[in-house]
Amino acid sequence: MEKRIGTVTILIVDRSKSAEINTIISDYSDLVLCRQGLPFHDRPVAVISLIVEGQPDRINALTGKLGRLEGVETKAILTKNNH
Repeated sequence: MEKRIGTVTILIVDRSKSAEINTIISDYSDLVLCRQGLPFHDRPVAVISLIVEGQPDRINALTGKLGRLEGVETKAILTKNNH
């Protein structure tokens, strides 16, 4: 099956979800090429950005699980062509 490269942005408003977020990302660690986090200690939001490579269904499963958490928003952008 085709692999695509993309980014996943995770906006965290409810920091009590951090452990759940980290568990989900770890469950899909085979997709993650790079992870960057910005905690924004002076604001009520944290941001995690992931560079991913994998099958679109798996990447969508990752973002779907994250997006179902209360206080968490996520968005994925993938390349249109196989790489």
